[in-house]
Amino acid sequence: MSFRSLLELDARLSDRLRVAEKPGALRNVAAFFAHSGDSWFWFAALIIAWFFSNSTWKHWEVVEFFGMLGLAGVVLAIKFMVRRERPQGEWGGIYRNTDPHSFPSGHAARAFLIAVVGTLLAPPWLAAVLWVWAPLVSLARVAMGVHYLSDIIAGAVLGSVVGVIGLQIYPPMVVWLEGVIGFLLW
Repeated sequence: MSFRSLLELDARLSDRLRVAEKPGALRNVAAFFAHSGDSWFWFAALIIAWFFSNSTWKHWEVVEFFGMLGLAGVVLAIKFMVRRERPQGEWGGIYRNTDPHSFPSGHAARAFLIAVVGTLLAPPWLAAVLWVWAPLVSLARVAMGVHYLSDIIAGAVLGSVVGVIGLQIYPPMVVWLEGVIGFLLW
């Protein structure tokens, strides 16, 4: 099977999952999950939560925040190297205008990074919720027509790898970052 035929298969399978142009409950649910992985939402939520959290939650929030920042740089670098155009469509104009490249999916990468980090640092109930949520965000991006299946698979793998790497360096980094943040906000 050639690379071109794999891309064509990817496009056909992705198109079968697409609901962006079909009104109804499934489309609404897909749109909700597709947006629930937005970076602005997660960055704002983590910053706000940090002010009201105890030290256990602050560890999780700091690791998630800086993991997402690092991941964003990696995702953008890959996107600008690969330059794969997003699938054609109307939904997701903000994504199409600010980031015309689809590979890898930043939302899938972010969602899986959040789930991986949550597995070690969040309470078990939250980790379980995040592992259900991450694939739903990823599939919703395909359903809404802003990504191909291969984009979300690559994003999920990338986010998981960056999450595991981040957890390897997090203990000393979190202590340092919390000190810096505390000093700046004091």
